[in-house]
Order: sequence, then structure tokens, then C-alpha cells
Amino acid sequence: MAKISAAIITWNEEKNIKRCLDSVKWVDEIIVVDMSKDKTKEIAKKMGAKVFSHKYTFYVEPARNFAISKTSGDWILIVDADEEISPGLAKIIRGLAQNHQRLTYFRLPRKNIIFGKWMKHSRWWPDYNIRFFKKGCVQWSEKIHSVPLTRGTGKDLEAKETNAIIHHHYQSVSQYLERMNRYTGIQAEELIKTGYKFQWQDMLRKPMGEFLSRFFVGKAYKDGLRGLVLSLLQAFSEMVKYIKAWEKEKFVEQDISAYHQVLEENINDYLHWQVKASGLIGKIRLKIKKKI
Repeated sequence: MAKISAAIITWNEEKNIKRCLDSVKWVDEIIVVDMSKDKTKEIAKKMGAKVFSHKYTFYVEPARNFAISKTSGDWILIVDADEEISPGLAKIIRGLAQNHQRLTYFRLPRKNIIFGKWMKHSRWWPDYNIRFFKKGCVQWSEKIHSVPLTRGTGKDLEAKETNAIIHHHYQSVSQYLERMNRYTGIQAEELIKTGYKFQWQDMLRKPMGEFLSRFFVGKAYKDGLRGLVLSLLQAFSEMVKYIKAWEKEKFVEQDISAYHQVLEENINDYLHWQVKASGLIGKIRLKIKKKI
């Protein structure tokens, strides 16, 4: 019988950790790697988890390999503290461990609940992540939001709700902005390390590209007002990332006389996608008018 270990990284998660741990109590071993200053560690210990301390790393990736090293299971399930595993998915995962010995890892969809609603579009679904794997077959780099290195053969679980990790993501705009400030600083540093030299055009092109890819390509308009707001917030995050890269270059002045050309390009991109989506948007407008 294959043994399953759950590995969880925590940072001030006293409000979330009980729900998370309750959802994985069916595994053979729970490892919590904690970087908190609140009562997360105490709660986890009381609930039977094996708890290890780790220096604060600002994001989870640097601590994941450490957590995996503390596990003793044949299979590892990675769960974030603000996530939970439904009973149905737990049954599926147990079956994977027993019946798929030739496969070494699985990508699981995530059901992102943002501002109180499951985001079914906006590039938030199916949000595949490698979360279940044989020990020794998956390793993370220390880069933020990085895709891990894998060995062997993997498989995606079908993108349906019963297969999805439930992710209680952003619960407030303040929480989004706090994380954005933290993440964009790290991302700006990584940009500079790759040899990137700030170009003012990126402050316009990159955010617009992010908005268009989410709102039109990702069909965020199907998620209603939340879809629009999240598309704008993600675009704003892109802009802040590049502004922080400029800051790291000591706010060196650049010639922006060609701003009109860059803006025109962005407007043309917007019009292109607006026209492609106009059929659907027209139907939406018609429905609104009928309701009025």
C-alpha cells in the first residue's frame, strides 16, 4: 500500500490552517513547514502535523524542497494553507497512488475562489499545478511562481470541479494589493538579474497585453464585474513590476516623445479584441437593455 504525505508551507495562516489540515487528515503523514509569527505552528501541532520551522522566504517555492525532504511517503501531495482537498478529490488521489505506478506526477486543476466567487474564466481556470507526485520526481527552483522540474511521465486530471483543489484565494482588495506589492518587488529583482534593461514602453505594453489576454482571450467578461476588476488588477500588477525595475535603475530618465505611437498600438490591440468579442458583448448589452 503506497504511503501518501501532505506537505504544507505556512506563513501567518492561523485563520486558514485548520480548514486545510482537516481536508488532508486522510493522508498517512502531514508535514507543515512554518515561517509564521502567529499561532499557526501551535494549531498545526495540536492537529497532529509534524511541524518544522523555516526562515521567512517571502514566497513558498524556496521552502517546498525542504518540506519534501522531511516527508517519508511514497507519494507527495502539495497543499497551500489557503487550499483544501474535497472528500471526492481525496478519494481520487488515493486511487492514483495505488493504480498509476508507471506515472510519476499529476497536474491538478484549481478552483480559485476570489472575492467570494469561483472564477471560471479570466485565465484562473483550470489553473493547472503539479501537486501530486512520487517522491524524488519533482523539484522546485527558488524562482517565484516557477514551474518545477520533473522526472518521468505525468498526466493532467480532467478539468472539472470534482478533480479540483479548492483555493480560497484573494478575499479582499487589500489582500490582493499586499501580495502584489510583495510579489512585484521580487519579480522586478528577477527581471534585473536576467539582464533586463528598463524600457518605458513596457509600462504601457505589458499591462495592456495582460488586460487583453485576460479580459478578451481569457473571456473574463464571462465572470462579470469580478472578471473586469481582476483583469485590471493583474494589468496594474504588471505595470508596478516594471516601474519597480525602473526604480532599481535609480529612476534614470528616458525619452518618452513616442508615447503617442505606443498608445496607438495599444488602442489598436484593444479594438482588435473588442471587435472579435463584439458578437458576445452585443448579446450581453441586449440582455441588459431588456432587463431595463
